[in-house]
Amino acid sequence: MSRNPYVAMPMRIDRIRIENDAKDLKTFRLSFCNKSDESDFRYVCGQFAMLSLPGTGECPVGIASSPFDKGVLEFTVKRYASGVVTTALHDLSEGDGFGVRGPMGNGFPFQDLKGKNLLIVGGGFAFTTLRSTITYLLDPSVRGDYKNITVIYGARGPGELLYKAELAQWQQRSDIKTHITVDKGSEGWTGRVGLVPNVVKEAAPSAADSYCIVCGPPIMLKFTLPPLLDLGFTPDKILTSLERKMTCGIGKCGRCNIGKYYVCKDGPVFSYDKIKDIPENGF
Repeated sequence: MSRNPYVAMPMRIDRIRIENDAKDLKTFRLSFCNKSDESDFRYVCGQFAMLSLPGTGECPVGIASSPFDKGVLEFTVKRYASGVVTTALHDLSEGDGFGVRGPMGNGFPFQDLKGKNLLIVGGGFAFTTLRSTITYLLDPSVRGDYKNITVIYGARGPGELLYKAELAQWQQRSDIKTHITVDKGSEGWTGRVGLVPNVVKEAAPSAADSYCIVCGPPIMLKFTLPPLLDLGFTPDKILTSLERKMTCGIGKCGRCNIGKYYVCKDGPVFSYDKIKDIPENGF
């Protein structure tokens, strides 16, 4: 029997990690309460799930863990001042639980990316699903399927960078090039200072035999896409992920449509050629 898409799986919080200085970004590491749910939950990097608390509501959040992380799921949740659900999630403690409904939407087409060079560009909170993607690509069982991997990741300041321990590990590896930048430095910061679009111009590899995955706030995308096109990345070789208000998550409520697409069902991952001429794309 197929799972009812409206019913959430119960999950337990094993670990909570505060990601930023403002303490409004937390990563929740969850384990499955039911073994049958663990075996049924199969996802691809780039997909999302609906996180729920009874009596509070639910909200869509991208999956931050890798499919190779067996038995656990990770979600990085930003607390918004007006966000009832995100605030309630941030008030939880290790050992507490909440519901997870999904996985939903589509993910990055790794089959099409095999044998290609990959440029991964991320900004701000949108780096969550890119963290999932990079962790997946670096797994020894699949790393040989892809050629050179270059990562460019930016945040407003050093205190807003996510997954700092992993970033440091990636910078030490020889099978991935990692460029970290911040819009504005602070005391003690010795890394790069500069906007993501400028770093793309400086550090992006050749577009030949390459795909680019780019995720970030609309303003970052607006100014990052032109340099990518100038570098020779054609719209069909640029993959991005859209964010929209999602209520049902399965294409029934019509809240997240953009042009002819439902972001929750047809996305959230789109190639740029499919959405570049849609005014509502946000960038």
